[in-house]
Amino acid sequence: MHQQDAIEDPSAHHHISTGERGSFALARCTCGWAGPARRSRERARTDAALHAEFRTSPAGTEQ
Repeated sequence: MHQQDAIEDPSAHHHISTGERGSFALARCTCGWAGPARRSRERARTDAALHAEFRTSPAGTEQ
């Protein structure tokens, strides 16, 4: 069974979620971004948080 966590970023209209494929955890965003497969769920969540932070950085570049 797959477990998913979701992180909503209300300022950017992106939906970031983490899920599992086999023994690996993955983070994905509705913008098309996908993080690398991780053995640690926490690391996949960190990848997702970093993606959300980068998209809302003062530089204003959105991926």
